[in-house]
Amino acid sequence: MNVYKTADEGAQASSQVELPAVLSAPIRQDIVHFVHTHMAKNARQAYAVSKDAGHQTSAESWGTGRAVSRIPRVCGSGTHRSGQGAFGNMCRGGRMFAPTKTWRKWHRKINVNQRRYAVSSALAASAVPGLVMARGHRIEDVYEVPCVVEADGVSKTKQAIALLEGVGAGSDLDNVKASRAMRSGKGKARNRRFQQRRGPLVVYGDEGKSIEQAFRLLPGVELCHVSRLNLLQLAPGGHMGRFCVWTKSAFEQLDGLWGGNGKTSAKTHNGRTYRLPASAMANADLAKVINSAGIQGHKDVRSKSEANHRVTAKRGNALRNKALRMKLDPFTDARRAATSKAQAEAAAANRSKKRDAKRRGASLAFLDRLQSSEWKGEEVAKTYVATYGKPQV
Repeated sequence: MNVYKTADEGAQASSQVELPAVLSAPIRQDIVHFVHTHMAKNARQAYAVSKDAGHQTSAESWGTGRAVSRIPRVCGSGTHRSGQGAFGNMCRGGRMFAPTKTWRKWHRKINVNQRRYAVSSALAASAVPGLVMARGHRIEDVYEVPCVVEADGVSKTKQAIALLEGVGAGSDLDNVKASRAMRSGKGKARNRRFQQRRGPLVVYGDEGKSIEQAFRLLPGVELCHVSRLNLLQLAPGGHMGRFCVWTKSAFEQLDGLWGGNGKTSAKTHNGRTYRLPASAMANADLAKVINSAGIQGHKDVRSKSEANHRVTAKRGNALRNKALRMKLDPFTDARRAATSKAQAEAAAANRSKKRDAKRRGASLAFLDRLQSSEWKGEEVAKTYVATYGKPQV
């Protein structure tokens, strides 16, 4: 990155510095918005309605039997106020529903790691010209983003204006001046009569109070020490992309404060160093990754028509559909064949048994009749018994 220094004709590059790793950190809008919402709540003052509001009258319910509601009513007579409802939130002159109390939970605790992640994301967003312009800053004439300047010896306001105009930030200053307007609403009577846009954020390092005195009178310009970076200044309203003007000393301290390139920060918090969060993707251009030759040349990459084709499973009744039944239970046919064979064998055995029983079904009366016949019935009976066995009674 070039470091610019004021000259007679604008600003000129005097030296170069290396881009800190924190300006390439992952940009997480969700974390920035979450942390900003909670940090903004920590500057609130407690407020509440009076504990006696709506109850500074004598009122008592009339009870039942008078065809009116049981709301407490003002005592007395002879005035319009007597007999009117009181105390309730639905009554004129009554208290509000759920009166506010000063012991509400006003402040929010935020994890240290979340605060650091949010600040690193806001710093990285301030190094993206598109996000800075999307936030409304006029940086068309700025030489480089992030903008790094040499501010040694800048102690007067006219020197600060010359420095900002020299690097191309004059349009942003003019935009701030033109945006100053009177506030609508009761805020005019509460010491915030005017409102205006945010201008550049000047981040300084070892320059001391001289640079504060030089920039503090410029409308919309804010100052912050590099070791005390504040998310409320880096992302006002939770919107990332604040236009930052860095001094050379502050820019060189970022690597020591935040670490990077595989190293932890040199500065510790409660004895612990900090490591920058890693990006989920080395190349954030997803379309370029998908259309690269390495991805498109892979055999498993499907065409767009194949990718959009949605394969749905066909429904069927396994009790009626033989193919579906075989898919669910491959042994269905084998089991049915075995069952059919067993049933056929059982039926054949049953028929044979009935045929034999029919043949042996001669009764004793039939044998007696044979024996009493004129021809040789005894010999026939013996032959029958020897062949088929003795008949059952």
